[in-house]
Amino acid sequence: MKKIKSLSDEELIELVRNKDQELYKEVVRRYQTKLMRYATGLIQDEDKAADVVQESFIKAFVNLRGFNTKKKFSSWIYRIVHNEAINYIKKHKKEISLENNKWVERAAKSNEDVEEDFNQKEAKEMLYLSLKELPLKYRSPLVLFFLEEKTYEEISDVLRIPIGTVGTRINRGKKMLRLIYKKKGGEVYAKN
Repeated sequence: MKKIKSLSDEELIELVRNKDQELYKEVVRRYQTKLMRYATGLIQDEDKAADVVQESFIKAFVNLRGFNTKKKFSSWIYRIVHNEAINYIKKHKKEISLENNKWVERAAKSNEDVEEDFNQKEAKEMLYLSLKELPLKYRSPLVLFFLEEKTYEEISDVLRIPIGTVGTRINRGKKMLRLIYKKKGGEVYAKN
């Protein structure tokens, strides 16, 4: 048997389904960080995103038999996280805020220079506030494309929309994001 880490996701899922459910922890290891980044990009709150990701891993495990191993596992698991995040957003719309967003703060603390740190923090906070104002149908593909570095085809699988629509939404989303960002006073940081 191949080493676990060298198995494809689909091969690993076959083993989890048919031989050893304990191997699911490898699936979690492979996807935890990526799915957290994606969920946080949608929900804009790291703690709530962690809950969504945990719930998604549980749902994925329970429904592993329904996964078609001839398809990409990554698209399947991202789709579960996407659906859970959307459900959370709809259910808790008023609670979602950036005030306690540790993600923005942590991203800004990477530089030692205080002035540069402040400018970066301000720019990132402005960007995430702007991103939050985008309609979800544009925010989702932008987060998948820029933060998760997914291809248009993978985004199409996750969001279940045609590839052409993915491109359109990314382009429109970028234009809308730039306008929102500038209206919020981000002209200094916005690049055309």
